[in-house]
Amino acid sequence: MATTHKIALAESLRAPVPDARVIGPVEDSEHLEITLVLRRRAPIPHDLVEGTDTVTPQELGDRYGADPTDVDLIRRTAEEHGLKVTETHPGARRVKIAGTLGQLRHVVDPQALQQVESADPHTGASVRHRQRTGALDILAEWHDVVVGVLGLDDRPQARPYLRRHTAAAETSYAPPELGTLYNFPAGTDGTGQVLAIIELGGGFTTGDLDQYFRDLGISPAPSVTAVGVDGGANAPEGNPDSADGEVLLDIQVAGALAPAARQLVYFAPNTDQGFVDALTTAVHATPTPAAVSISWGANEDAWTAQGRRLFDQALADAAALGVTVCAASGDNLSSDGARDRRTHTDFPASSPYALACGGTRLIEDTSTGTITAETVWHSNGVGTGGGVSDVFELPSWQSGAGVPAGHSGFAGRGVPDVAGDADPGTGYQVLVDGQQQVVGGTSAVAPLWAALTCRLTQALGRRLGLLQPLLYPGATPGHTAPGFRDITKGNNVGYKAAPGWDPCTGLGTPDGTALLDRLRTTTGS
Repeated sequence: MATTHKIALAESLRAPVPDARVIGPVEDSEHLEITLVLRRRAPIPHDLVEGTDTVTPQELGDRYGADPTDVDLIRRTAEEHGLKVTETHPGARRVKIAGTLGQLRHVVDPQALQQVESADPHTGASVRHRQRTGALDILAEWHDVVVGVLGLDDRPQARPYLRRHTAAAETSYAPPELGTLYNFPAGTDGTGQVLAIIELGGGFTTGDLDQYFRDLGISPAPSVTAVGVDGGANAPEGNPDSADGEVLLDIQVAGALAPAARQLVYFAPNTDQGFVDALTTAVHATPTPAAVSISWGANEDAWTAQGRRLFDQALADAAALGVTVCAASGDNLSSDGARDRRTHTDFPASSPYALACGGTRLIEDTSTGTITAETVWHSNGVGTGGGVSDVFELPSWQSGAGVPAGHSGFAGRGVPDVAGDADPGTGYQVLVDGQQQVVGGTSAVAPLWAALTCRLTQALGRRLGLLQPLLYPGATPGHTAPGFRDITKGNNVGYKAAPGWDPCTGLGTPDGTALLDRLRTTTGS
């Protein structure tokens, strides 16, 4: 057998789960499948990620994917150690290998790997999982070739950002009503577009979808196809209070607002491996989606540096391919659920390559069909996430918007970029496991913006990719950016709304028709 000399993998340090109960070590006989992420052939040019040009998946792979010689190296050395290569995707720079933990230790060795029990961040229920602590050592031959390893640790990574209204809602909206209030462009319905949705649990039934869209008068019902990643599957629990609520909220909001767009719903395990693999699978799919909706996330500090970097690089791929990724900014106000009395942002919304979606409280004048009032969502101890990233630097396109320094003085990326109705008290009418519910949360805003992106893409005849460089010009303190309704009242504890961009609702909520007119001018479409 070849040498097994190993070297430390950069940014692989992982902390234990707080309050986890250790059961014992993971046995070397346990069979695992892990994801290796390889280096790029060349960096993606800044102008490609933030410009209006895009590349095809083939071009992205040929120019910025994994080098075939690197893939061959991984295959050869893995097989030399008795491991099976189960998948290669040079465009996504992904190679999966499988074998027993004992075999894997010859090429990827964790300092400590234990079976533990900890509380699920979403349900609070005790779950059993593997916990890796410390750094990773990888085969010396893989140094500078393998830039990330996922799958040894399978702790729950993220939580969904939906909020059910537990009492009678003051008012509620069928999603098409919000499309009207936000002036989505007439004559568009998402025809010819693909809208991808990432889910880390739960599922849907066609019965729920058929009934929901039939009751809205949408015929035919939107095309919705489930895609499994890393063993994930459409697995409805039949419990309206389960993750089924997130899945059905996303599909129904997206389908009601862009009914002719074809939806692909990617189901993956709720782990950093599952989350990253689901995103790379979605953005590298053929045909390329116009938009991806992500309503799951976690405090930046809950991610490893490696996990954030790999996810961020996948978002950069999306931007280069012309895919707009819409991510919920979180429902735990400016703390993002942390208990250190400091402000925090949620990831992946805090990535500069994601369109971060915050939340509002919206009241309609039913006599005129117009918005009476719209304020920052903050009620009953919850509300829109927003603030300044501790790890991502201030992007150039946001430099004139008035983003404050973070609590440590770091000049970070401001969150969110945009907003939409999210207060469960003025929430969305959905159907979950046969039960009618009113649901809010920034979870609803991500599919709303993804649906709007599909309609804008249809009207313009081109994918938009990273939207922010097109949205922020003209956004200065005290001035509303064209195409937006500025939200100037309310707070999320750490920050107050103000004219112009703010860390509560970003640039504001959309005026879809005005936004289309602006994009026609700026993109020349």
